[in-house]
Amino acid sequence: MRAFSWHSRVLPLTMVAIALLFADKAVSLVRGATADGANQPAAVAGSPFIPAALAAVAGPIAAGKPGPSPVPATSDAPKLPSMPDVAPVTPAELQLLQDLRKRRDALDEREHRLDQRNDLLQSAELKLQSKLDELTALQQRLEQLDDERRKRGSANWSGLVKMYEDMKPRDAATIFNVLDVSVLLEVLDRMDERKAAFILAGMLPERARLATQMLAQKRTRQDVVAPASAPDPPG
Repeated sequence: MRAFSWHSRVLPLTMVAIALLFADKAVSLVRGATADGANQPAAVAGSPFIPAALAAVAGPIAAGKPGPSPVPATSDAPKLPSMPDVAPVTPAELQLLQDLRKRRDALDEREHRLDQRNDLLQSAELKLQSKLDELTALQQRLEQLDDERRKRGSANWSGLVKMYEDMKPRDAATIFNVLDVSVLLEVLDRMDERKAAFILAGMLPERARLATQMLAQKRTRQDVVAPASAPDPPG
């Protein structure tokens, strides 16, 4: 223990002596830069700095007195707040947390499936709407074609009716006696009633009776179907 104390006191003395030696060396070099190098050891040995420094350091050591003790550093830094005591998690609480986590995962999965189903429904709805639009356009096109066909047919019938109206009633009656009944009805239905009466008068009685009866039935059916298909009047 004494040997350790002695060594700890000699080490600072040695370091101070070396530092003073270098300092005195620097002063000597400044004062006598042109002097002979052989006089430098004597100048170092006769330097008044070393004995004074050694005496200042060695005095307390030779007297057996300890050197000045270091001043304890006082810390003015604020102290960190102490952490509050946290109660340990019980197994029941841990199980509850795990159950809540599982429940949350299940809800997230259900929400994801609902989103996917909603996307599928929206996609199917768009496809159905597209098909409905196509069918509506096709229906309109068919109605347009049917209307054009009716107009062409009406124009054809109009020309045929005019031809028979311009004929002599006796000649037209001769043709009507052998004409197909369906064609005869269409022509008579479109003819002027006065001219049709003259032609029927010149036809065979049985043929004229049959044509008149079927024409009446045809017009009756038209009167029944037309109100049913007509749109309701605005309220």
